[in-house]
Amino acid sequence: MQKEKRLKLELIRKDKLLKLKRKNQGNIKLSKAIDKLILDIENSEWNNKLELIISRPDADRVHSGDFFFFNINIHRTMVLILFDEQEAEVIWAGSHSEYDKIFKGNKKTIENRLRKQGKIK
Repeated sequence: MQKEKRLKLELIRKDKLLKLKRKNQGNIKLSKAIDKLILDIENSEWNNKLELIISRPDADRVHSGDFFFFNINIHRTMVLILFDEQEAEVIWAGSHSEYDKIFKGNKKTIENRLRKQGKIK
């Protein structure tokens, strides 16, 4: 039996990533890393979370649902994306220092923010 191919993900709120690129204009490595993340998401055919993690080892699952931080590795920039069926929504993008200030490296703080935004119950 042949495995059914998954539809490509629609990237919602890509503007947050593009804003991060503009904010760091001139940082070619960061710009290329953001472009690669966008392409990886938009061209993905991930059937499950394990395939995502194998494809993008920088993905860190931060909640029992489909929330991941992607460490782009250039200036420790991180991106939080919600995967829901055929959609990936950029929830937050910023530098590592901004991440530390907002989320304090604490999964409970992340969950509280997601709850306030109505992304989780």
